[in-house]
Amino acid sequence: MIQIKRVYDPPAKVDGIRLLVERLWPRGMKKETAKLDGWLRDAAPSTALRKWFGHDPAKWKEFQRRYRAELDQHPEAWQPILVAASKGRVTLLFSSQDAAHNNVVALKTYLETKQKE
Repeated sequence: MIQIKRVYDPPAKVDGIRLLVERLWPRGMKKETAKLDGWLRDAAPSTALRKWFGHDPAKWKEFQRRYRAELDQHPEAWQPILVAASKGRVTLLFSSQDAAHNNVVALKTYLETKQKE
C-alpha cells in the first residue's frame, strides 16, 4: 500500500516506511524531526521540470505527462518504492503546500499503474 503525506505532518506508526521524494530538502525541517527511512531525490522530478511546473495547477496535466516520461527513463529510481510497498505500507512524503498538485501525487498514480502491470 502506498499513501502520501506532507513531511511537515507528525510521523505516525501507521505511516510504515517513510520516504521523502523531493529534489531539495524541505525548508525549516530538521532531519531528526522528519523521521525518514529514506530520501529518494532521483525519484523526484528533474530540476528543470520542477522549475517549469512551479506548482502551477494550470500546468498539472502536462507536468504529469512529462514526469511520467522521466520516470519511464529511470526505473531504478522508483522500483525500491514498489519493493517496499510489496512488503507493507509506504508513505511518500512531500513538502508542497498544494496537496492535490505535487510530484508525489503524480508519482503515487504512476506507481499504482506499475503495480497492476
